[in-house]
Amino acid sequence: MNMRAVVMSSVAALSFSAAAHAADAIVAAEPEPMEYVRVCDAFGAGYFYIPGSETCLKISGYVRFQVDVSEINGDVSSTGGNWNAKTRGLVTFDTKSDTEYGALGSTITVRAWGDSSSSGNLEIDEAFLTLGGFRAGYGYNYWDTDIAGETDDLGSNRINQIGYEHTFGAVKAGLFIDELNNTTFTNNDTWGVEGQVSAALGPVNAALLGSYDADAGEGAVRLIATAPVGPGSLNVAGIYSSGANAYYSAGEWTVATSYELKVNDKFAVTPGFQYWDKLGWVSGADGWKAGVTLDYAITKGLAAKVSAQYTDRDDTNNGDGFWNGFFRLQRSF
Repeated sequence: MNMRAVVMSSVAALSFSAAAHAADAIVAAEPEPMEYVRVCDAFGAGYFYIPGSETCLKISGYVRFQVDVSEINGDVSSTGGNWNAKTRGLVTFDTKSDTEYGALGSTITVRAWGDSSSSGNLEIDEAFLTLGGFRAGYGYNYWDTDIAGETDDLGSNRINQIGYEHTFGAVKAGLFIDELNNTTFTNNDTWGVEGQVSAALGPVNAALLGSYDADAGEGAVRLIATAPVGPGSLNVAGIYSSGANAYYSAGEWTVATSYELKVNDKFAVTPGFQYWDKLGWVSGADGWKAGVTLDYAITKGLAAKVSAQYTDRDDTNNGDGFWNGFFRLQRSF
């Protein structure tokens, strides 16, 4: 075999070997890009972007364990239903995103109680949407606001409503139309209107609320004010109601006050007092309530609360005074 034949044979062998290796080569697929959860700081702490969207989501809630105690016929005991231990779970889903009309938001809150008298089924606590200052849906209205402590009873409504709220510097004003459900009047379903103006006047925060129940033909107004005094804050509230209505139906007049004393960063003591005049719009029927609330922050996210209240009203417990209160542990997140 001459030299030319040897060279040609070698080239052919190398070419075949290279082709065989090329046929057997495995090309690895490019890894899919991974999208990590991104923090959304445009709407406050706790929000993050829902993967694959520009919508921000915040999840919050709490687990609450509570033991209620009440006095019946002057005796506090563990029989006769005077004690009731219960647990409540609540979760809120808040979403927000930017639009050409302002921030678009929605809130869904679900909750359930677990105790001897509860089925434990989940229920909608709130579900509403917002766009800028516009709001529509189901939830707590202005009447749900109260003062510090657990002594006062200033009304509360959880209803379907639609309306608008706007902020003008230190002043905020809102007007809402409500669907009212009250079977004591002529219709099971009717409507009402409520409006509130609140303002920060230096160190004082005040809110004036007015409401009208169209079916009952009656209305109510409420004023709440809070101001720092010494090591705590002084709270005062007053309500006038022209007659029984879905917004406030306890009586014609009531005034309440409390003082939240900040003992330190963890412990607060809040004594409170409330007086009612013309309960049920009956002349001479009045009542009062006094008590104290203790709040202690055990650690971040875990708090304890103790409430002890004494009530003496002409329209409850045959007009005899009685004690009631509760102990609560709550883990919030």
